Amino acid sequence: MNDAALGALPSAPVRPSGRKVWAWAMWDWGTQPLNTVIITFVFSVYITGSAFGSENDTSIALSVSTMIAGLIVAVLAPVLGQASDRTGRTVRNLRWQTWAIALLAACLFFVAPAPGYLWLGLGLLGVASIVGEIANVNYYALIDQVATKKDVGRVSGFGWGLGYLGGIVALMLLYFGFIAPEVGLFGVSSHDGLDIRVSMLVCAVWIVGFTIPTFVALRDTPRPPALPVGILASYRMLWASLKRLWVEDRNTARFLVASALFRDGLSGVFAFGAVLAAQTFGFSAGEVIMFGAAANVVAGVSTIGFGFLDDRIGPKRVILLSLIALCGLGLGVFLLHDGGQIVFWTLGLAMCAFVGPAQSASRSFLARAIPDGRSGEIFGLYATTGRATSFLSPSLFGLAIAVGAAITRSETTQYFGILGIVVVLVAGLILMLAVTDPEQSHA
Repeated sequence: MNDAALGALPSAPVRPSGRKVWAWAMWDWGTQPLNTVIITFVFSVYITGSAFGSENDTSIALSVSTMIAGLIVAVLAPVLGQASDRTGRTVRNLRWQTWAIALLAACLFFVAPAPGYLWLGLGLLGVASIVGEIANVNYYALIDQVATKKDVGRVSGFGWGLGYLGGIVALMLLYFGFIAPEVGLFGVSSHDGLDIRVSMLVCAVWIVGFTIPTFVALRDTPRPPALPVGILASYRMLWASLKRLWVEDRNTARFLVASALFRDGLSGVFAFGAVLAAQTFGFSAGEVIMFGAAANVVAGVSTIGFGFLDDRIGPKRVILLSLIALCGLGLGVFLLHDGGQIVFWTLGLAMCAFVGPAQSASRSFLARAIPDGRSGEIFGLYATTGRATSFLSPSLFGLAIAVGAAITRSETTQYFGILGIVVVLVAGLILMLAVTDPEQSHA
């Protein structure tokens, strides 16, 4: 395959303006409360707390809702990715999706701490994660406006890193402003869960406000009017795209399969990590937030650093190194679960140092390999393949808890869940061994 077909990224050494890179990365900063505050360290801990039910029951309910949300993304992502490619409205679609995330975050205010609100909270959380994943398809596709083949690893790592740093600021704002004080800003207290619920409103304002630079600086590329395509036709196009990709670039197809597994494992680490900290290791809500802030510092710095390493040694090596480390550390969390909070502080933070680099290197791998003009389509496939297996981590997390309960005859076996996530990471690691870096595969 010739160089022009290697990807949508410019191969010339002309670098996009730093202003555009910052504007693109601000979307990561702006939407980070969805991942850091809502999905991981604050709302997920709140919704699995004792006010909503028993430890095992709420943990399994979270795994079920996460699995359902992932399957819905698998259905929708390729259709919407193709639509962005055909119409050239990637930025417009991303803008509406971002505003929808903010609205859903605001709606979490209505989830009061009572068992009757469990599935309302999980439902809103699931829909928000669906919209967030679909928005990522369009956001990833915009990387060709701000990076070249020579610096995509650094740009991708910068975006991930800035997002993690944004998570720190958001967590600290909410912790010191609403959660830690007896009476926080605007007279908010913990009565009836108001400290957490008002924090969701702050997240909504944050998301809208900090993503404005992205939509000011980036513009859709004008394209000729496209004929509307129905859902069934979109899936015929999807199947044709998969077959064409298998024929034209089998290495990228293999990568999509391998990354489908290990990215689901990476998502599982974040989706259930804070819940493990709270339930298994006895972290208070405030301690979970402090851990989250420290985790984002570690993840942000390591992801930016590994971004430079990505450009030097290639994304495959970064991914393999990260997965090997995560598997070992995950087993350590299981084996040492009764060692107290110091175990999770040590091993949990170490895991955070490798999750971000694996995610960023995965994005840069694909960005280097995408054929010209197919960014939305291939990143749609990326989201689809990732979510096609998205039931694995939640299902195996819940199944492992149930197996642990059967073995130990205890109702507090949440720590078994980490084994389910490790199994998914190991499977992705094994498949990734057969994949080569884009430059090598097209040499």
